[in-house]
Amino acid sequence: MMSQSDYVIIGAGPAGLAAAVRARSYGLSVTVLDEQHVPGGQIYRSIERTDSDRVALLGQDYLHGRTLVEAFRRSGADYRPATTVWHITPDRRVYTLKDNQARSLSARRLLIATGALERPAPIPGWTLPGVMGAGAVDVLFKSSALMPAGRVVMAGTGPLLYLVAGHLLDCNMRLEAILDTGSFKDKIRAAHLLPGALRTPAYLLKGLAMLRHIRKSRVPHHQGVTHLRARGDDHVEGVDFTCGNRKHTLEADFLILHDGVVPNTQMTRLLACDHRWNPVQRYWKPILDPWGNTSVQGIAVAGDTGGIYGARSAEFAGDLAAIETACRLNAISQQERDLTATAVSKKLRRERAARPLLDTMYKPNPEFYTPGDDDTIVCRCEEVTAGQIREAAAHGGMGPNQVKAKIRCGMGPCQGRLCGLTVAEIIAAERRTDTSSIGYFRIRPPLKPLPLEVLANIELEP
Repeated sequence: MMSQSDYVIIGAGPAGLAAAVRARSYGLSVTVLDEQHVPGGQIYRSIERTDSDRVALLGQDYLHGRTLVEAFRRSGADYRPATTVWHITPDRRVYTLKDNQARSLSARRLLIATGALERPAPIPGWTLPGVMGAGAVDVLFKSSALMPAGRVVMAGTGPLLYLVAGHLLDCNMRLEAILDTGSFKDKIRAAHLLPGALRTPAYLLKGLAMLRHIRKSRVPHHQGVTHLRARGDDHVEGVDFTCGNRKHTLEADFLILHDGVVPNTQMTRLLACDHRWNPVQRYWKPILDPWGNTSVQGIAVAGDTGGIYGARSAEFAGDLAAIETACRLNAISQQERDLTATAVSKKLRRERAARPLLDTMYKPNPEFYTPGDDDTIVCRCEEVTAGQIREAAAHGGMGPNQVKAKIRCGMGPCQGRLCGLTVAEIIAAERRTDTSSIGYFRIRPPLKPLPLEVLANIELEP
């Protein structure tokens, strides 16, 4: 079964929602595909049904999502929630799975707005029950009002770590310590970027407020933490670490890890879009023009899929992508496109002004992306360790795809989403070369697990 739409948008986060609203205002037929059951994406998850107490804790930034979702609901876009996209072709055919039914949809223009993934933090013991990512804690709180109980330790670096810490404190959770693995030198190096960041003072004020909140709580806050490991048998029981050349140990029932977020590039990789390496935050991102167009004709990207800039930036990028689409499909003239986009582009530049400062202050930790302990599991799906990846690289594994063929890392259900960057970093370190030259896994369909019965019965278009 196949249908066609002027504009197919994958993802119902801030970028996808804003793009849908704008495109519908020009009379385009719009189809929005999203894996979640309700719109909002990760940042505005469950915004339509979140109670007033949680909204008060999450703040005005989160509440803004309600306005965006309401506009989307009124737009008349064809919204398809709980829909998995498992294949896309360069001619913009999108294959989906919903309710165990496979369908395909053809798009005149396609926007990928699938957001970001939390960077994995593979340390010894990170696969123990009770070890979670900060992003997972954020999901549970927004969607179900759940928080980890017992003694909680938070470790890693990045704004989300402190945001979640603040939520825990506001909910009177027992936070034993915050272990910041960031480098003090990186914060000093970032100082020259402060003047540019002052164009968006709200970011800086929000960050300072989070740090003040933690100081007032008197939760132990260790900085410059190294040699982090989770301890336990069938559940995390404690955390060991070094700080200031001194070894420490803490008892814990939960360990929350975070080392930043990275663009979700599985779809742009599948489509063979050109990508560029970000040497500061150490991730790949698709190469985009000012309108979000990729190197593949008719396919654009908006939001954190194209680089980590935040929710409001994603909204403006989605808006710009839709304005460009309306022009490309002759719904508006190029003159109208440029005139309309002027104000949006200005807002986008202002929103992104603080990002160089934040990216430099919160660089990912080398101990996380190149784990030194050979027994540390890197690929959780196939239980491949850091030592096995090093050995494969030492015996002719020139890049992730060769190592994948040797030891199966990246072959599990997540298709390398969790281990891909770490595998590349370990290979680069072993071969003493830059990670940008190592590349990434070759992504093939299906992007997500697909029942064989569905695959066998799908009707393929000519």
